[in-house]
Amino acid sequence: MKNTVATFRQAKGREKLVMLTAYDYSTAKLMDRTGVNALLVGDSLGMVMLGYPDTLSVTLEDMIRHCAAVARGACSALVVCDMPFMSCQVSVTDTVRNAGRLVKEGRAQAVKLEGGADFCDEVRGLTRASIPVMGHLGLTPQSVNAFGGYKVQGKSLAAAQKLLDDARALQEAGAFSLVLECVPAALAARVSKELEIPVIGIGAGPECDGQVLVWQDMLGLCDTVAPKFVKRFGEVGEAMRAAFTVYAQEVKGGTFPAEEHCYSLEDEAELLEKLY
Repeated sequence: MKNTVATFRQAKGREKLVMLTAYDYSTAKLMDRTGVNALLVGDSLGMVMLGYPDTLSVTLEDMIRHCAAVARGACSALVVCDMPFMSCQVSVTDTVRNAGRLVKEGRAQAVKLEGGADFCDEVRGLTRASIPVMGHLGLTPQSVNAFGGYKVQGKSLAAAQKLLDDARALQEAGAFSLVLECVPAALAARVSKELEIPVIGIGAGPECDGQVLVWQDMLGLCDTVAPKFVKRFGEVGEAMRAAFTVYAQEVKGGTFPAEEHCYSLEDEAELLEKLY
């Protein structure tokens, strides 16, 4: 059954929602066959696909290109696309226009927007334009410079209250779901229990309505130290490195390609003799 924003909402309190990042057709097609509810085309692609130190350099064109590729591979999963830095921070008009491109050209079925109550006008503008919005609170990577680094959010009473207030405001503005990133588990549980919309956690404990991870992190493709909340579900990175190493050795040693990998000619000797 096709996952939609409606089925996403209906899952609240009934089943845990599963979301993974995806950035290309081949990976999206594999994930789509596993029962994943949603594929997030995250601006994390700047770090894991494009080699940037953060997400801030990712452009709208980057997001459109990668989202379109993921959408072509996803038959059942809901495709959600991040709004990159400065695509929704200028005005409501610009936000709707940019999100419209993600839907029209990138084939996104929903967009994700970082920020709390300050962005409720943008959320309302998008919902008026029939563009479903997923909110994102806690550690919002586009605010890394304002935060002074990648840090757990909501640890003080004031910060926890603001996060809860922002979550309520986003729901009221029309967001169909919310991502909580790097938030203490007890606070995330309180937010999840209070909201009527599903809350997807990443580093926010087990009581959220679902979970999301960057797939390169959970399969060991990144050489950098993974965040505390990442569990390795496979060592695909090591398997790939081993395969690449054997390939290089066989090419250099002349054992690949072997006879079974080659095409032949009929009357080979005679044909080759006639070449000039």
